[in-house]
Amino acid sequence: MTCIIVEENEFARANLRRLAAIIEDLTVTAEYSCAMDAWQDLQVVRVDLVLLDVDTPDQGGLEFTRRLRSGDPLVIFTTEKKQYAAEAFELDVADYLVKPVSPERFIHAIGKVRKLIRSSSSAVMAEDEFVFIRDSTVLRRLRLDDILFAEATGDYVKLHTRQRIYSVHARFKTVEVRLPASKFVRVHRSFIAALDKIDSVQDGGLFIDGRFVPVTETYRKALSTRIKVI
Repeated sequence: MTCIIVEENEFARANLRRLAAIIEDLTVTAEYSCAMDAWQDLQVVRVDLVLLDVDTPDQGGLEFTRRLRSGDPLVIFTTEKKQYAAEAFELDVADYLVKPVSPERFIHAIGKVRKLIRSSSSAVMAEDEFVFIRDSTVLRRLRLDDILFAEATGDYVKLHTRQRIYSVHARFKTVEVRLPASKFVRVHRSFIAALDKIDSVQDGGLFIDGRFVPVTETYRKALSTRIKVI
C-alpha cells in the first residue's frame, strides 16, 4: 500500500512516519504540512491512503476530504480532539485516530484499510456496462443503467432498480469506489444517485422514478457541478 502523510505539526508527522515504518506493506511516498498542497499533487499521483490531520485552524483537512471523488484514496483522520467524529462519519473515512497514536491503534487502523483495499467482498463492480452482485451464493450480473440509486443501511447497501431492490453486504465506501464516477454522484452520507436517472431536484433532496433521495449540504455543491442547468 502507498500512503501520504498530511500533518501540520512536524513532531506528529515524525511519529506517523515511525508508525508507518512498522507496517511492512505500507510505503510513505510523501509528506505535507498543508492539505491543499497534497490535494494538488494527488491530481497527478495516485496513492492508496492519506493519513490526514484535521486539527488545522482553516479546516483544510475537512475540505480536502470533501473534494475526494470515487476512486480517490482512503482517508484516516488524525486529531488531538474528538469533535470531528461527526464529520468522520459523514465523510465516510476509513478510521479516526486520536493523538498521540499508539502502535496498536495504528496497526488496527491499517488493518481496516488493507481489508477495504483487498476486498472483493460482496459487491464486485465492473467499470463498463454492468456490475456483479452477490445474491446468496451466486454472483449475478446487474446492468449499471438499471441502477437508480444506492442506499447504505447498516452493514448492507441497497441497490435500487425499477424492478426490485438488491441488498449487498458491503461497506458503502467500497460500493462508491467501484461505481463509475462518470455515471454516479454521492449526494448524502447514505445515498449515491445515478446522474441520468434524476427527474427533479429541490430543497432537501431529489426525485428518481418517483422516489425521494435526500441531498445534504455537504454534497450539494458536487451535485450542482454535475447536472446541466439552463
